[in-house]
Amino acid sequence: MDFIGKLLHTSRKNKSLLCIGLDPDPELMPRVGILEFNKAIIDTTCDLVCAYKPNLAFYEALGIAGLTILEKTIEHIPGDIPIIGDAKRGDIGNTAKAYAKALFSTFGFDAATVNPYLGFDSIEPFISYRDKGVFILCRTSNKGASDFQDLPCLSGFPLYEVVAQKAKQWNAYGNIGLVVGATYPEELRKVRSICPEMCLLIPGIGAQGGDLASAVGYGVDAQGEKAIIAISRQILYASKERDFAQAARNRAEKIRNQINEYRNKGR
Repeated sequence: MDFIGKLLHTSRKNKSLLCIGLDPDPELMPRVGILEFNKAIIDTTCDLVCAYKPNLAFYEALGIAGLTILEKTIEHIPGDIPIIGDAKRGDIGNTAKAYAKALFSTFGFDAATVNPYLGFDSIEPFISYRDKGVFILCRTSNKGASDFQDLPCLSGFPLYEVVAQKAKQWNAYGNIGLVVGATYPEELRKVRSICPEMCLLIPGIGAQGGDLASAVGYGVDAQGEKAIIAISRQILYASKERDFAQAARNRAEKIRNQINEYRNKGR
């Protein structure tokens, strides 16, 4: 099953557009090991999500031991749940080929985030894995996104719209998606209009202040699907006590249900 098929299967089974970011921060975590923490979060939320999204930075920061934790975390996730490697890779073609192999073949992610700044040849090695998802950074959720992404291009469109248009052109295998932050709802609505059938990965809810109702309303496709609402800190650190896993489940279930309420209102 390719990434989109796997995503839709799990999303429909769990009635969920919620993706939990597995981004363990020792300064925010309860006093447990990182692998134990990740496993507990997965065990208590796996029936509530459409995907998990480990951000590689939190594991790379720990060195070789962190990569081992990442590997064991991936192994612990049930096989029917897609895993998005949030790596934001982007380099010249030959290097991009190695990055794609690392993420898709070595670690076994079902999808990955990539940076389009170097152009098509930096993206093509990822796209060539036809059964894998490739989420191109389009309009990111951070405050500094406007420094470049809003700049007008020669075509008269802002850069983020050009990225969306290019992604649509490059989507020959149907495995490209876009990263669009919930913190910019009007831009999210514009990107969805440009790419009505594409899968959107939508971070920025919770700690970054994005509005959940807008993210769902503007992010879903015509069938109320293909929007992945990615939330990390708001769920992971619902409690720093022994009940952290149950607290994370309670928060995740509440958000999953809120998302579904907004989906139903729009249909």
